[in-house]
Amino acid sequence: MRKIHALALLIVLLIQNFSVNAQELNKEAKKKISQLEKLMLQAEKEGFDVTREETIIWFSKEFLKIAKWDEKNVPFIQNSFERFTPIKGDKAEMAKNLPDFERQKVIEILETGIHNLTMVMNGTIVRRPVAKVDWENIKVEKDQFTSNGKPVFLYDYFSKSMGNPTSDPRIYNDHLGNIDHIGGFTPQLLKEDRTFVPWTLDKIKNHPDTKVGYALLWNTNVPKWVKKQDPEVTKGECTFIGFDIDNPLMREVWSDILQKTGEITKGKKGVQLGYILANEPHWFSEQGNWAFKRGEMNELSSYTLAKFNNWLSIKYKNKIDELNNNWNTNFKSFNDVTFIFPLKKETKGTPLRYDWDRFNMDRAVEWFSFLQTELHKTNPDGDTHIKLISHFFSDDERSHGIDLESLTELTTMIGDDAKTRERDIRYDKLEFWEKYYSYHWQELCVSYDFMESVAPEKIHVNSETHFLSSVAWRKLDTSPEYIRNNFWLATLHGMDAGLSWFWARDPDGSPEARFENSVYSKDVALAKSFAASVNMQPQVANELTQVMMDLNSFSEEIMALRRQRKPIRLFHSETSAINKKHHMTEQYDLYESLFFEGFPVGYATEKIIKKQDNNNWDVVLVYKTEFVTDSEFDALQNYLNNGGTIIIDNEASLSMNEYGQKRSKTLISSKGTLHSLNTNENEALKLFALQLVENKLPEVVLSESNGLNHKGCNWRIAPNNKGGYIMTIVNLGKNKAQLKVSMKNGDNVKCTNMLTGQSLGALFELDVHGVLLLEIEK
Repeated sequence: MRKIHALALLIVLLIQNFSVNAQELNKEAKKKISQLEKLMLQAEKEGFDVTREETIIWFSKEFLKIAKWDEKNVPFIQNSFERFTPIKGDKAEMAKNLPDFERQKVIEILETGIHNLTMVMNGTIVRRPVAKVDWENIKVEKDQFTSNGKPVFLYDYFSKSMGNPTSDPRIYNDHLGNIDHIGGFTPQLLKEDRTFVPWTLDKIKNHPDTKVGYALLWNTNVPKWVKKQDPEVTKGECTFIGFDIDNPLMREVWSDILQKTGEITKGKKGVQLGYILANEPHWFSEQGNWAFKRGEMNELSSYTLAKFNNWLSIKYKNKIDELNNNWNTNFKSFNDVTFIFPLKKETKGTPLRYDWDRFNMDRAVEWFSFLQTELHKTNPDGDTHIKLISHFFSDDERSHGIDLESLTELTTMIGDDAKTRERDIRYDKLEFWEKYYSYHWQELCVSYDFMESVAPEKIHVNSETHFLSSVAWRKLDTSPEYIRNNFWLATLHGMDAGLSWFWARDPDGSPEARFENSVYSKDVALAKSFAASVNMQPQVANELTQVMMDLNSFSEEIMALRRQRKPIRLFHSETSAINKKHHMTEQYDLYESLFFEGFPVGYATEKIIKKQDNNNWDVVLVYKTEFVTDSEFDALQNYLNNGGTIIIDNEASLSMNEYGQKRSKTLISSKGTLHSLNTNENEALKLFALQLVENKLPEVVLSESNGLNHKGCNWRIAPNNKGGYIMTIVNLGKNKAQLKVSMKNGDNVKCTNMLTGQSLGALFELDVHGVLLLEIEK
């Protein structure tokens, strides 16, 4: 018997269970719809809120249309499965059985809805009414969006059924989300005579301004007239930025476009969610990686090379001998500097590689600063963010040109497209996290905790959430609990708005035109995205909206939990991240050890220490951070001089500068407190730090037993206005957790599930992917 991929086997097993024919399933679904609708009428008469059930009914009817279309277009569905090669197995059988799978899932969400509403009506559970989003009256206030005077978490889909107007209530509504998008601004907007394409400009000017939305800068299509005037313009291009960001002509083009953009969109609701300055920018510079193989950054322009030489002259203060000593070269001047590009892998950790990687980040920051400045010339209050790939921070690679800290500091909002996933389905092997956890949450939490440490008072927009599917992960039978867990976790760690990838169904149930007719899109990745996506999963689409409704109904509690103090800060140095092969992997060990202790993990950097109130934390931990600049070292010393507390693992940390040269100085306590533990173990730092801040830790304690010697429940606690506390618990572990809540002094507590009003006592279980929001009484 031939080997079948695990995901394909799951799909085959699932669809084989649906032996009931389509007609009977359809009949059963409609019967359940009628049953729930009748129950809703009765509930409304009795004064109960049925907003959640309205969404279940809407998705049920939509997916019955979708199932009907899929049933009539099996060849298209089969092709979509075949395009996504990681799914192995009989694609024809999958396509044939998909409509019944969709109908069965519709029945399941209806049954859940009937069950829950029945319990509401008989008093078994008590739900807080849904706080609906007022999409037309959103306010942007410091670190939050507000609706009807309360914090609100916005939701929708990115790349949403393109070709349909954003005013279409069949696609833009409370169920799918109702965030507007004015459209994409591209270099094609500007003509050679420096006037604007009139129909595009008019379309933007005349776009209805009725609700919250965003604008996006698409950096791909370079006009032919630009290429003719400067053939160098495409040197140094990458996937979503099809030109050299150092090219002076492209700067003129974007200056004109952005100033016009700011002028015609200033003050509009349609840009309340910000201007997205780029889609997933990156400039990988190393030979052999995936970007190199795709032809990205295989060559540098004369502008970039000249810029690098100038950067080097400033960095080395015009002392070419110092560069020669570092690089082991004999250049006569900075104008003579040459090097092999793309860089060889073995250059990692060398002074040459440090200089390039640092320059590559600096030039990207300068590019985005330029874009923002040009926009702000005509719309000084325009909010900005960038769709940054967040694993560029949490991963070890550093040749990509993305300095997450500097770019997060620069823009007025935090921006990213963080993802989570179960095992990468492209490979059939266990991953390191599977030993303890149910899914891979590292990228999301590490990057979010870092960005929230850098910019704690900024709104956070994930403009393309990959919690439902991605290139690396897809699961046709994704559980509602998994969806709830992911969106709760992301929101708890900072997300204020999430545009999920992706909704591609038209109102009649058919896929949008870019899928039905490939002539509408040359995007190969897009074509591969449809199979096993949310567009085939009613239980996923429904749960996304259900969890956002719950989060918005308890938005003030969630914000209180989010704003908890970060008493322990991990020192982060991009200098070490650039120089070391596995710096971020090592740092994750310490982060992970603190992640389950009931408070948000925070970060400190040179800039954070210099710019933020040092009283916001109690201690800075330095762990396996051998390479730091003199400026970084001085920031830590000044922190000690001002009375700060530092725990350092051993004398190797901070011992070298960015070029691996031995530092003569070591930290001294001064007015502060310095603890050098002489250890390589992250656990030692963790325990020592927890002892130091014991009186700053929560008064409530969560004890966990899950069959492993490793915690799996991330939790936070905040005081309420009743003399008690609110607590949220998110089970990320691979096993069910046995939990006990108590006061630190040993006093007993009473816990109530705020989502259902049910009493839990102090001892209870939390299933895999479980989420709780508790009220705790002493």
